[in-house]
Amino acid sequence: MRLRYAGTCRLCAASLPAGTQAIYESETKTVRCVECATEAQENDPPELEPPDDESLSDDSGVAGSSARREYERRKAKDEEKLREKWGRFGGLAVALSDERQPTKAWDQGAVGEERLGARLNAMGSAGLAVLHDRRIPGSKANIDHIAITPRGIWVIDAKRYKGRPELKIEGGIIRPRVEKLLVGRRDCTKLVDGVLKQVDVVRDLVGDVPVTGALCFVEADWPLIGGSFSTRGVHVLWPRRLTKLLAEQTAGDVDVAQIREAVASRFRPA
Repeated sequence: MRLRYAGTCRLCAASLPAGTQAIYESETKTVRCVECATEAQENDPPELEPPDDESLSDDSGVAGSSARREYERRKAKDEEKLREKWGRFGGLAVALSDERQPTKAWDQGAVGEERLGARLNAMGSAGLAVLHDRRIPGSKANIDHIAITPRGIWVIDAKRYKGRPELKIEGGIIRPRVEKLLVGRRDCTKLVDGVLKQVDVVRDLVGDVPVTGALCFVEADWPLIGGSFSTRGVHVLWPRRLTKLLAEQTAGDVDVAQIREAVASRFRPA
């Protein structure tokens, strides 16, 4: 559509003046520039076909939905405080104020989940099932994505961090070996701990079915050659690398439909 009002692309953050041709997403009330939409189509794995509507059931979930709701809640609360503080100038204060970083972080996280979710959905087939944004019973936490393949289950945590992911190893001879996940200079080892907890929760449900954890960094500074690695059994990679690995999980003994039903029943949409 042609925008009536100026906006910002939710994927690349480019400014979109009024009158610009863009894509409006009614569900999230956000816009995408045409370039991002085209890039998303071109980057889809060429050997995979989009799923038929029948291959995606109603309870597959919507990627990033809970993070998007939390962002909208925080944004509305921030704007309400500004309006109360500035009275009749509240509207102007809202228009001129930048979003608080804690609020913006939820939007960034939602975008990461949405982008990865779209790529995973494009892989849907009779041999692969994908669930998004699943609530962990008895916890406030959720699982971003769950992929069920003939070889097992993948528990996937999507992150939209800047910087280059790398594995730092300390000790190993005299001292105990310690593996740390760094993104840029930021110690993100706790993200691995979180994925391992999610893997354990899913494994408790499915028993002998193999469960693999993955941390997928959507916009990290990955090198042109190599870059992906594993730490404590968790794959650390980017979306294209992840979908390639999942596409290779074609031969196995897992009943995808049966396991999907069990997982979807236990982990409801968040």
